[in-house]
Amino acid sequence: MRIAPVTSAEERAAVFPVLQQLRDHLDHDSFEELYDSMAGEGYRLFAGYADDEPVAVAGVTISTNFYLGRHAYVYDLVVDADNRSEGYGTELLEYVHEWAADNGCAAVELESGLWREDAHRFYLDLGYEKYCYSFKYDLE
Repeated sequence: MRIAPVTSAEERAAVFPVLQQLRDHLDHDSFEELYDSMAGEGYRLFAGYADDEPVAVAGVTISTNFYLGRHAYVYDLVVDADNRSEGYGTELLEYVHEWAADNGCAAVELESGLWREDAHRFYLDLGYEKYCYSFKYDLE
């Protein structure tokens, strides 16, 4: 698999169908609108390609806080449904680990929905530690 940053509108359009499998509430227009704001905050997209077709997508930022220091946060990680269990997710996440280390990060953090038990096994098998719960309060 070839992994590369997604930088152009054409590349984003090509990877959107894969990302939409995770973020199925988005249509292309809302994706582009949110992406513009997120990119301004440091959000980066990476895609894995097999035979020049996108099969995996990761969306990552770098930030700093008191409990992790400088770290990468994976907001999005998805492998195309027809290409799962072929090692693409592992390869893409290992790429993110290397990218984070190259950018001075001390850790990589992510969240996963409580119902995504297969994903939890995947992360634990890769050496991730389940160390907290995440809470949200809707303001709408």
